[in-house]
Amino acid sequence: MTQHRLVLLRHAKAEHGGAVDHDRPLALVGRRQASAVGTALAEAGLAPGSVLCSSALRTRQTWELVRTALTASGAAAPVVAVTDELYDAGASDVVSLVRGVPDDVGTVLVVGHEPTVSHVAAALAGPASDDAAVARVRTGVPTGAWSVLEVDGSWSDLAAGSARLTGVATP
Repeated sequence: MTQHRLVLLRHAKAEHGGAVDHDRPLALVGRRQASAVGTALAEAGLAPGSVLCSSALRTRQTWELVRTALTASGAAAPVVAVTDELYDAGASDVVSLVRGVPDDVGTVLVVGHEPTVSHVAAALAGPASDDAAVARVRTGVPTGAWSVLEVDGSWSDLAAGSARLTGVATP
């Protein structure tokens, strides 16, 4: 049985106010967070083969800084889809997008927003999940946090309770 990994990343810290929400850029601390996330993902062997990224400026900037750190570690360039669907997505929308990823992709990274990334992690977490990680996603995660889920079988079979939430980390 094929094992896949799903990494759900909340965008890094964004500037407050002054712009339409979709167009808010990362704050300086957010830039540092995103670079640290990329380094941590590389060190953990979590370089994605596919990236699903919200079209919001802060998520695109988060991905670009994560990508830079991954590339510096020698990771191959993933297939990237920037989509408006993830901006206002609910948990079921995210799961539907992930279900469409080809099975030859071992690791998928979703760069999105709260509370959706937490809701997806909580919904997918099955009985073999780490209890502390499940408790953490049920209360929400801070900017720059990522959750790792292991999925046995096909991406197209992804459903509530079908994955193992193995951890939640912050930069």
